[in-house]
Amino acid sequence: MTLTDAGPLVAILDRGQGQIHKACVAALPNLALPLVTTWPCFTEAMHFLGRARGAAGPRSLWRLVEQGVLRFHETTPSEIQRMMNLMEKYADVPMDLADSSIVAAAESLGVHRVFTLDSDFSIYRIDGTQTFEIMP
Repeated sequence: MTLTDAGPLVAILDRGQGQIHKACVAALPNLALPLVTTWPCFTEAMHFLGRARGAAGPRSLWRLVEQGVLRFHETTPSEIQRMMNLMEKYADVPMDLADSSIVAAAESLGVHRVFTLDSDFSIYRIDGTQTFEIMP
């Protein structure tokens, strides 16, 4: 399992992302499947893929779900509270909903590796102390 942010989902499916697309596709063999994301990240990826590729973009993302390559982490009530707290704590970054959902999921799942293109993950801390291992 690899916790996955919206950016790599978009980059994998949108060849128009150029070098970012190539880097994310090249990273896939080094990642433990399935890719696991949160609903806020999935929603964000759907939005950007729709803008970049029209209806074909969201369809390609749904195919990853159908194939079992991409799964969802279901947010718990305690994670919702944690997401609110994280967004307040990192308001100066600022942290958005998708990022807070990934940090909360990492804490709940006990993982520290995240597949992301977002440099803010070098600032965020798991349980307030542990750094993320960022892929690619």
